[in-house]
Amino acid sequence: MGRLWQTIILKEKYPIFESIPLETIIRDTQSDYYQALSLSDKSGKSTPFIEYMLRVIDTSLAQLLNYTNRILKDTDRLDYFLLLTIKEFNRKIYMGVFKDISTATASRDLKLGVKLGVFEKEGDKTKTIYRVKR
Repeated sequence: MGRLWQTIILKEKYPIFESIPLETIIRDTQSDYYQALSLSDKSGKSTPFIEYMLRVIDTSLAQLLNYTNRILKDTDRLDYFLLLTIKEFNRKIYMGVFKDISTATASRDLKLGVKLGVFEKEGDKTKTIYRVKR
């Protein structure tokens, strides 16, 4: 029950946790999970379990970062950017997320996002601001 609440709270506060496979890693390290629960139970403190869960979260985030280092298509980048829950941004902020793309690629992505109805655009050239519509 505690893991259910943890998942709900994490997803509510940080939507990126909707796409992070915490349960898969817990299943893969089940003996460590039960050991952390046992140690927490014996000591009367939740520290061993919290440390275990932080390792699981760290592993999950590392896997996500490795996944995002692959070559992404424009729609992949737009989908990933939406997961970050940034509501208002400019091209520079978008490029800060995707450090290996050119300004022309970023502009094409953002133009596509506007065309698909994902973003609304305000302003022109270097003063352009984008807002997420969803």
